[in-house]
Amino acid sequence: MKEENYHDEQNKNNILKLRKVLDTLPPFCRDFFRGIEPYTSTRTRLAYAYDIRLFFEFLHETNSFCKKREITELPLSVLDMVQRTDIEEYLDYMSLYQKDGKDITNEERGKARKLAALRSFYNYYFQSERIEKNTAALVPLPKRHEKEIIRLEPNEVAILLDQVEDGTKLTKKELEYHKKTKLRDVALLTLLLGTGIRVSECVGLDINDVDFDNGGIKIRRKGGYEAIVYFGDEVETALLDYLEQREHIIAAEGHENALFLSLQNRRMAVRSVENLVKKYASRVTTLKKITPHKLRSTYGTELYKETGDIYLVADVLGHKDVNTTRKHYAALEEQRRKQAANAFHLREHSDRHSEHPDN
Repeated sequence: MKEENYHDEQNKNNILKLRKVLDTLPPFCRDFFRGIEPYTSTRTRLAYAYDIRLFFEFLHETNSFCKKREITELPLSVLDMVQRTDIEEYLDYMSLYQKDGKDITNEERGKARKLAALRSFYNYYFQSERIEKNTAALVPLPKRHEKEIIRLEPNEVAILLDQVEDGTKLTKKELEYHKKTKLRDVALLTLLLGTGIRVSECVGLDINDVDFDNGGIKIRRKGGYEAIVYFGDEVETALLDYLEQREHIIAAEGHENALFLSLQNRRMAVRSVENLVKKYASRVTTLKKITPHKLRSTYGTELYKETGDIYLVADVLGHKDVNTTRKHYAALEEQRRKQAANAFHLREHSDRHSEHPDN
């Protein structure tokens, strides 16, 4: 059985999931998803589908017209019936609601994403003149309060990697697994910390994506395009140590090319890496919730501190818009601007006070 490219496999799974969600939505929704297909990823479309389904479920529970019909029977005209207050109440409901017996919460970021999906949804039908009102456009996006970047300090990075290497603070059961996965874990975490790649880009790596001659890895970015990211000596050493062990592992059928393998000898999943990071990072700090994305923030922060070049950071992290990078690292830019205030002295202090002019 030939192994399918990881990213192609993810796209296929997303398409199948999207079709299942569409079966639970009004038929006219299919037009929207066909319309946005040329310029959106399968992951984005699936996320939109989940958010739009939540909106229709809310209407089905709260709107007198929608209560009388199944969601799959709702006509397109229902979009014109929805008032601005309906959407505002929907966003308020998103603050806390129950799904499958679980409490689900959304803060500003989650609400903004859901409203963005709804705006895109409404705009498609409004622009194609199939509805009279673009009600979603009347609702302002929730004000998002930027949070301080959570990251590891340089000394914490060193402690983390030492923990991975020697296994201190791990339980007896964890140490049994650690014997088998130490080299893999060191390589994986060193790669994340040393390149700033996303966890999805990391698990999607194949062995032949690593080029030691040029010190780079070929990754598939969000949006589907390929990019080369370069690594330093520490990453190279960790990868070489792991690959020496990897050569003796017989991968499961269909996973022969995967760089990072699970204990079942299958390509590691995103969730597996998230759990791995949590396991080791929790021994380093209990005050910070460290995820693979926080390791990415750690790399981006250190790169910006070292170079002061926000465009370089944006390019290396794969941000299409430098404003995205600038927004995330605004606090660091503010700090640099404050430092600049004292970087240039108009007059030397010694000249000013050394001698009285009458002397």
